[in-house]
Amino acid sequence: MAFAKEPPHRHGTASGSAVVLVNLGTPDEPTRGAVRRYLKQFLSDQRVVEIPRAVWWFILHGVILPFRSGQSAKKYASIWTADGSPLRIHTQNQAMLLHEALQARGHQDVTVAMAMRYGTPSLPDVLDRLKADGCERIAIVPAYPQYSGTTTASIWDAVFNHFGKVRNIPELRLVRNYHDHEAYIEALRQNVLAHWEQHGRGEKLVMSFHGVPKRTLLLGDPYHCECHKTARLLAAKLKLRDSDYLVTFQSRFGRAEWLQPYTAPTVQQLGRDGVRRIDVICPGFTSDCLETLEEIAMEVRHDFLTAGGKDFHYIPCLNESPAWIAALAEIAEQHMIGWPTMAGSAERTLRQQDAAIGRERALALGAAD
Repeated sequence: MAFAKEPPHRHGTASGSAVVLVNLGTPDEPTRGAVRRYLKQFLSDQRVVEIPRAVWWFILHGVILPFRSGQSAKKYASIWTADGSPLRIHTQNQAMLLHEALQARGHQDVTVAMAMRYGTPSLPDVLDRLKADGCERIAIVPAYPQYSGTTTASIWDAVFNHFGKVRNIPELRLVRNYHDHEAYIEALRQNVLAHWEQHGRGEKLVMSFHGVPKRTLLLGDPYHCECHKTARLLAAKLKLRDSDYLVTFQSRFGRAEWLQPYTAPTVQQLGRDGVRRIDVICPGFTSDCLETLEEIAMEVRHDFLTAGGKDFHYIPCLNESPAWIAALAEIAEQHMIGWPTMAGSAERTLRQQDAAIGRERALALGAAD
């Protein structure tokens, strides 16, 4: 095997620690060409689409990319801001605030970076930069609270594939999920209550999670169960009755059956049943993006209102909320246990290593005498 060229090992220098917050990704701009490049990378991932490669290649290149790229570009343009993609902006801000939160907790010797599984900044590029900067301990924190083979496992694939070509691999810690983490649930609770305090409360709270094919559940993917556990814990925190909330799944693609109930038909039925106001939250998304700002806040809103509903409220994602940043810091901190991340710890570790080397040399000299 040919390994990638890398800097020589630097003896006698303090090694660093890093946390990488990884989100799904976004096009670089809301244009047909940029969206096509993004979709090609995203939909070529065998974790995302499990259709046989030869069949899927013709579908992807013959149907989806030529026709869907332009349609998706228009949707991205509808949510794009002067600063760029909402998902990229929120993820960048979260990484910056996470770094500040960890420093406030005493973790002065930690670098925090953000990366995208698809698009830029790419996860391999970020890992290369951290390694070049001397980070020998890296914790990977997915922006997905609920584990799925289609999302979290794809990040792991990218990490393992990248370091499969590296000779000197850093210590890696991979966060699998935090769907039931107390601080994450508390951040969701505060988010909902803040919205209700400002706008009042609807008759139903719809918790909409991103959908995946039902086949993944039948083959052992725990995503469906983890979504429902998140919903149950949040409902308990909010003191909701079973009749006060619903769990649905959005973003269905293709003809196969996906996890049900589907979000859009569900809210349409609520409108037809005479429910006047609903509130919709997307607990599986930690940053607002196309699926929340366009699909839910625009398309699903339209579905509810045209079906007879009167008032639709979308509750924004956690984004930069203080409770969420505190939760991120707690999650990252728990996965850095034992690492020399506290102020001055790297220097202390280096001195300890130098002392150990000195003792070994003294013992060697004594044996030689």
